[in-house]
Amino acid sequence: MNSSHLSAGIVQENPIVGDIEGNLNLAKSAIKKILSEDKVDVILFTEMFITGYPPEDLILRDDLLFEVDSAISELSKVAPETHIIIGYPRKVGQNIYNSAGVLFKNEVLLEYHKQELPNYEVFDEKRYFSPGKGPGIFPIGNLKLAVTVCEDIWHTKAVRQASRRGADLILNLNASPFHLNKLSERKELISNHCKKFKLPIIYTNQIGGQDELVFDGTSMIMDKEGNQVVQLNKFESDSRIVKFKKTNGQGLEILESKKTFPENELEDVYKALVLGAKDYIEKNNFPGVLIGSSGGIDSALTATIASDAIGPNRVKTYMMPFKFTSNMSIEDAEELAKNLKIEHQVLPIEDIYNSFYSSLEKEFTNKEPDITEENLQSRCRGVLLMALSNKSGDLVLTTGNKSETAVGYSTLYGDTAGGFAVLKDVPKILVYRLAEYRNTLSKVIPQRIIDRPPTAELSEDQKDSDSLPEYDVLDKIIEMYVEQDESKATIIERGFSKDTVERVIRLIDLSEYKRRQAPLGVKITARGFGKDRRYPITNKFFK
Repeated sequence: MNSSHLSAGIVQENPIVGDIEGNLNLAKSAIKKILSEDKVDVILFTEMFITGYPPEDLILRDDLLFEVDSAISELSKVAPETHIIIGYPRKVGQNIYNSAGVLFKNEVLLEYHKQELPNYEVFDEKRYFSPGKGPGIFPIGNLKLAVTVCEDIWHTKAVRQASRRGADLILNLNASPFHLNKLSERKELISNHCKKFKLPIIYTNQIGGQDELVFDGTSMIMDKEGNQVVQLNKFESDSRIVKFKKTNGQGLEILESKKTFPENELEDVYKALVLGAKDYIEKNNFPGVLIGSSGGIDSALTATIASDAIGPNRVKTYMMPFKFTSNMSIEDAEELAKNLKIEHQVLPIEDIYNSFYSSLEKEFTNKEPDITEENLQSRCRGVLLMALSNKSGDLVLTTGNKSETAVGYSTLYGDTAGGFAVLKDVPKILVYRLAEYRNTLSKVIPQRIIDRPPTAELSEDQKDSDSLPEYDVLDKIIEMYVEQDESKATIIERGFSKDTVERVIRLIDLSEYKRRQAPLGVKITARGFGKDRRYPITNKFFK
């Protein structure tokens, strides 16, 4: 390299957890692609790239760690004259580290161990990893580059260490999952570090869905003044070559013009749901998906996301009407399927319901009809969908949203029966906003579905508001109680009815047992029902 210049390749890819050989080949292909475009001094990958992230208890297996060591040895020989920086786990004695290796001239030139281990929300790295000590700095020509890993950048220590050791550039490898407002939080954080320490930062982040997590990429570079000058595509595999120049007394300058990168929250959430669904389906080798289409907003949005994720030829919807199902619902479900160009069938459940009911009639004698009969309808539909799934191998996508999941407005082994819940972390009001957003791209969801009052159609003239507060109120209470851990008293102080708050909180707490038995789904809020909210089912703390 020219002693005053640096050329860096940034790789934003989609590794698969546990696929050591596949991830190694993915890295090789990315290196080959970048070097075919230009000669570079350094190529930067993401955190734990070789295993994928998060590998969870796979990391405790010595056979996996052995394969990782072999992969790193092989990768070090791919481009010996280029510094390759990539993340992986490393076991040293009895300790396992979340490491980033600098591979150069057929060996590991430097190995940095992540110092800050997150142990909150979806992260439990202290279960697996020991913290590293000290900075990871290596030279390229007369420049000093500092390696950091993900959470290190959310604190000051590692950045200060790099600054004190005379680093010219900080390289930050990430596997940072997406949620609402996360992108703006990252940008503000990185910008503040750059301004404080007068250092540019390259931030690389993986993409892809991994169970309930989805990673957005959005790799970026900030200059030493805290201005963002580069951003890779969101939710897509991408790579970029960026050049730097060291100026006398002015530090390392990025040879890119300053740009602005406007945000579109609805677009980001929609892309997160599409990518999360796509990767769960395809990484687990499902040939297609099945959806119970009710003619309502949730099943319509779920079918649309699925069609966008894997293509309409792999999506099938089933309308399963009963005596309470309106003609409007039947018509709208059919119109949706035509608009999406997906296969659609009608499977009436009346005979099935009557058969079940006749078997139970003796036990139900002298007992008034109640929610039992409603749940029985839902379970008839669940039985049909799961049978179709068993026969075809297709995955059943459930259609419940976060608002319903929170308060238990669902039927175990009925509408919760399935393998993946696309909208599990999407509040009802956001469901409507996403449907309207998607229709701006191409009008596929019938407007009547968006406009009509939500209803489960399990009894005569039923509306969701018969059983629940209006969704604009319900969603705000759920956000405060679930995502912000606010107390009942605090929520009431903010102007919500005492009776409504007490009722909603009681429903949330009592429904934990249902959530434990429901399928996982894409996380898009700061705190979803899954890895980052673990409440005891047997619990008397109702305050």
